[in-house]
Amino acid sequence: MTSTSSLRLEKITPDNVAAACRLDVRPDQQDLVAPVAWSLAEAYANPETAWPRLVFDGDALVGFVMAGFDPQSPVEVFRCGIWRLNIAADHQGRGYGRFAVAAVLAEARRRGQSRATVSWVPGDHGPEKFYLKLGFRPTGEVVHGEVVGAILLSGLQD
Repeated sequence: MTSTSSLRLEKITPDNVAAACRLDVRPDQQDLVAPVAWSLAEAYANPETAWPRLVFDGDALVGFVMAGFDPQSPVEVFRCGIWRLNIAADHQGRGYGRFAVAAVLAEARRRGQSRATVSWVPGDHGPEKFYLKLGFRPTGEVVHGEVVGAILLSGLQD
């Protein structure tokens, strides 16, 4: 597990966007999560709701997370939640994903939200166990072929 003192989120800028687009997950995960470039295009198309951030450990780019905050969305799963989480293949298993999820949940609480969602592609190499371990629980919903999980934010600590 990595020390969280060196971990931080940063906004995407002209100086780091190329490195962000080169970030790759493991080959067996590539069908489970969209590439960062796709996510950034989606963020560009949804600037009022998308919250894309890069995960750094010191000077090393280790991941990407994108949340969405649209409390007025008619679709509950899109009101507050994690849209994407990409941790670089050679940096997985070191706590970076956990840090990124905790940062999104802290931002959600800061925005006054009481519940957050995430969705995942079911499968052997999917992130279901990871999200369940963090406290998300399946809602019974499936959106675009992905299982929806939710977590209540009251009482959670950073």
